[in-house]
Amino acid sequence: MPPAADVDSSRADLAANMVADGPARAPLRAPAAPFAWFRALSRVEKITFWSCYGGVALDAMDLRIFSFLMPALMKAWHVSPAQVGFLGSAALYAAAAGGWITGLLGDWFGRVKAMQFTIVIYSLFTFLSGFATSYDQLFVCRTIQGFGFGGEITAGVVLMAEIVGDRSRGKAVGCLQSGVAAGWALAAIIASLALAWLPDWVAWRAVFWSGIAPGLLLIAIRRYVDEPEIYKEQREQAITHAARMKIHDIFRPGVMRTTFLTTLLALGVQSSGLGISTWLPAYLTMSRHLSHGAAGLYVIVLTAGAFLGYIASAYLADARGRRPNFLFYVTGSLVTLLAYLCLPMPPWLLLVAGAPLGFFSQGLYGGMGTFFSELFPTAVRASGTSFAYSAGRLGAASGVAFVGVLAHGYGIGPALLAVCVLSYVLVLVATVLLPETRGRGLR
Repeated sequence: MPPAADVDSSRADLAANMVADGPARAPLRAPAAPFAWFRALSRVEKITFWSCYGGVALDAMDLRIFSFLMPALMKAWHVSPAQVGFLGSAALYAAAAGGWITGLLGDWFGRVKAMQFTIVIYSLFTFLSGFATSYDQLFVCRTIQGFGFGGEITAGVVLMAEIVGDRSRGKAVGCLQSGVAAGWALAAIIASLALAWLPDWVAWRAVFWSGIAPGLLLIAIRRYVDEPEIYKEQREQAITHAARMKIHDIFRPGVMRTTFLTTLLALGVQSSGLGISTWLPAYLTMSRHLSHGAAGLYVIVLTAGAFLGYIASAYLADARGRRPNFLFYVTGSLVTLLAYLCLPMPPWLLLVAGAPLGFFSQGLYGGMGTFFSELFPTAVRASGTSFAYSAGRLGAASGVAFVGVLAHGYGIGPALLAVCVLSYVLVLVATVLLPETRGRGLR
């Protein structure tokens, strides 16, 4: 056995070498606390996060509330599933245009101003939808509402991506997008309570009216939110308005491939996600013969799984990479959806199965905002991201309507499965062709 002095000398030499060689040979450090990235934010940045989170949640609530009202509207106005499907698609078609317009406004005038615009529009017209007395009036309200909520999530995603460091961007933006699950759960709770306890003629109206209160609160909070520094610097470099981003810049040779592939990815993610969130309550009540209250409970379980899926996606995207994250979630989505729609399950198992279905099918969204923000340069980040989301949502709107058309001959379950399988194929193709961006700084 060597003398103690030699052992101490060897340890000292080893420590000196580790310092000299740098971090590559340094001892492993304990992993950071899960929410260390959030604690590192300034007070204003934390307010920005919660403001964006509330906007995403309200956006999701206003969008998904309609899915719980579809059976009630069919009964009240004696319309077919296809007609209600087109009514649901009206807001999504408008959201495609409204989202891109919001992105352009975000690049021209600022991310925060764009978000203020969106929340006023969709909160107001969600509220006014409750006063509609005909199918046509509700169609108009839903269409105008879509111009607002089409840009809320993309504006919030871009804003958060620009204020958070490269190593934590996936966690911050992914956690932000978990607001979709929170808003969906809130929609399920509000709609289930209203449909269960209020008379039929006023229940669906009360659900729409509920959309105004949180919108007013968010407008007040956003007075304390400021533009990110990277956007201010980029804007200062543009001496004149003509020197700033132009509408066609996202179609220039250096950016066009990114625009096309991100749009393809957004189309696949949103066609499947919106198809499930829009038609699942109707599937549970009409195909599985559950009551409105029971369907609401099943969707709440699914949204709980979705919330965990968003959070897990946020951390996996930073730990494993953006592309592996998508491949993991799309595979899980396909397997769980096939089981949910095709296997004969008793009610209790169907309830439990909603959690993994929500985890994968909705958690698939979690990595999209981070990925897009890193792929587009600052000058066109808001417009490029919003175009991809919006064009994808336009295709998703067609998918939602197509489920209603197919449901006439094949039933809601097979129709939903067909649209989702095609959507997952698009996600796989886009994921394989796009580059990995983990750790890449914003340009």
